[in-house]
Amino acid sequence: MSFENLFDYSAAQYEVVLGVFTLTAAVFAAVLVYSLATAGSIAPRYRLTSYLTGVVMVSAFIELGLLALRWSGSFSWDGSRYVQMGDLFSNGFRYMNWSIDVPVLLTQLLIVAGITGLAFRRRWAAFVIAGLAMIWTGYVGQFDEVSGGAQFWVWGAISTVFYLWLLYVAWQTIRDAKASAPTEGIRRLFSYVWGLFLVSWTIYPVAYLMPQISATVEGVVARNLIYSFADIASKAVYGILLAVIAQKLSAHRGYQPSVEAEAAFIDETV
Repeated sequence: MSFENLFDYSAAQYEVVLGVFTLTAAVFAAVLVYSLATAGSIAPRYRLTSYLTGVVMVSAFIELGLLALRWSGSFSWDGSRYVQMGDLFSNGFRYMNWSIDVPVLLTQLLIVAGITGLAFRRRWAAFVIAGLAMIWTGYVGQFDEVSGGAQFWVWGAISTVFYLWLLYVAWQTIRDAKASAPTEGIRRLFSYVWGLFLVSWTIYPVAYLMPQISATVEGVVARNLIYSFADIASKAVYGILLAVIAQKLSAHRGYQPSVEAEAAFIDETV
């Protein structure tokens, strides 16, 4: 049982959590529109990254909608507080969504980094295996989050091992992308991707550990704020950043729609 079900909530606390779900879903909807609208200005060899961002945004939007519905259906106003009544709230939707999004997000990185052939297949396999193992072992561990027993810590530690493997493969990919990048500006953007990856992916474990860090109403609010910040950074901001890199790579290779889009951006900012 998710530890969110252990507490009653003031109107403000309840609305903050529901508002965070709504805001995050709105961000994903906006980035979906952006990714589809800008796909045509990216060369065909990189364009798949924009469509994959669209897949991630749709998947994540549905997840947030389900979370909002479950939150609304799990608590009722009794005149002074929102109390647990009806369905139990569950973060399981997050893990199912991550099972879709994590492999897709990492595939995007390989495409924009220009990894091809056998190296692409090997790293893609490593990303998928490490990513899914990280998610599913964490999912098993979170079933024991209320008591904080051995299952919670052991499976959380196993999940962390797979995360470190994933992180290493991501570092290799970004290192190779920077080595082959045609300009200093593109190399700098790949450095931003690495920084974003480190920050956004590393704060997820903080949310996982929140029932042991602060088993309080405030801990519930904090956990959902952390999850939403991490989701926006690791999916929405990440997808936009990869699209910018793909557009710049396309322009450098002389793809005319990218060249025109770059020129229009410069004209608007001068």
